[in-house]
Amino acid sequence: MIEDKAPADEPMLVTFGCRLNAFESEVMRRNAQGGAPQTIIVNTCAVTAEAERQGRQAIRKLRRQYPQARIVVTGCAAQIHPERFEAMPEVTQILGNAEKLDPANLQTPPDERVVISDIMQVRETAGHLISGFEGRTRAFIEVQQGCDHRCTFCIIPFGRGPSRSVAPERVVEQVRLLVERGYAELVLTGVDIASYGRDLPEKPGLGALARRILTEVPQLQRLRLSSLDPVEVDDGLLDAFAHEQRLMPHLHLSVQAGDDTILKRMKRRHSRADVLKVVAAIRDLRPDMAVGADFIAGFPTETDDMFRRSLDLVEEAGITHLHVFPFSARPGTPAARMKRLDGAVVDERAARLRASGKRAMDRLMDSWVGRRATVLVERDNQGFTDQYLPMRVDASEAGQVVAAVIAAVEDGVLVSGSMGA
Repeated sequence: MIEDKAPADEPMLVTFGCRLNAFESEVMRRNAQGGAPQTIIVNTCAVTAEAERQGRQAIRKLRRQYPQARIVVTGCAAQIHPERFEAMPEVTQILGNAEKLDPANLQTPPDERVVISDIMQVRETAGHLISGFEGRTRAFIEVQQGCDHRCTFCIIPFGRGPSRSVAPERVVEQVRLLVERGYAELVLTGVDIASYGRDLPEKPGLGALARRILTEVPQLQRLRLSSLDPVEVDDGLLDAFAHEQRLMPHLHLSVQAGDDTILKRMKRRHSRADVLKVVAAIRDLRPDMAVGADFIAGFPTETDDMFRRSLDLVEEAGITHLHVFPFSARPGTPAARMKRLDGAVVDERAARLRASGKRAMDRLMDSWVGRRATVLVERDNQGFTDQYLPMRVDASEAGQVVAAVIAAVEDGVLVSGSMGA
């Protein structure tokens, strides 16, 4: 959860979930200024039952803290399950994912308490321009919305609607604006960014978009991509990584499992072999590439042997940045109707996956000792290297990109020479 500390005459944003939500919260911050006084906007997430629970818990706490505030709830959980928030007396208004980006709904509150349209009918993405991110040195840019795939465990397409892309010239305009405001690193984000451009007239791919950004905005120092579907990593994207050193060597893949049977039951479009092929191809082009992945632990019907193949894939592919999610049944999805594993088994497998990822990360961090790395300083003299490894440097101003030799690893953080001495 990200909670800002806005002045009393400006909206307060409480954001859960993904980078796309973080971007949209900044759009809402701008759109709500000058509107209804003492407004709190809670931008919810629906990826897991726990994410929804945390959203409801935050709303109750906010009402206790700000008894007179107008609390507006939006985001994926509100879009998918508005009735759950409608039943909460703490909530003033509920806006859908399309409605939350309309300035009129924030400036002049609608008469209706629940304002949600059919997200599946939305066919365009506006490409909202923002000038910055409150309290951040790295900025996110929405390039795509929605998803046309139907993985059996995922409810998000029903909160985001069909896949749709922001026009490349609009993306470049947003990049240029943020770079002029001093941002050294930008992250392209969306629900399924690897599908970028398929709905646009010339069908530009994500790789073409990245190269256009870096060509037309040479002042941008670092460009990063959010999570990608392995099957969508095509020649255009590989070419961009090969020729654009400012495209950061950090690839995060939506893998989910390392067993082919489970991948089929998830209705994923890649196999275990596909993941290994993509990782090998990208490391041939960029040997310094760090690879992360999302995994679901304890998917229904997963046996010990199936789970072991996920553990093995972490080692075989050299995956270091793991995001592990214990299986969470989302009502309305096919996986919610499958026979579930015992909760203790799910938790134990999640812990083992995280431990495997930590061992891989520790090895990668140790391999950087004695080498020179570049880091974007964020706060407390700490930031992230090109490979998205946490690093602490000598006193530097937040937002600067600095280079330093790594002397040690301390408490899971790379430390530069003079500090580690």
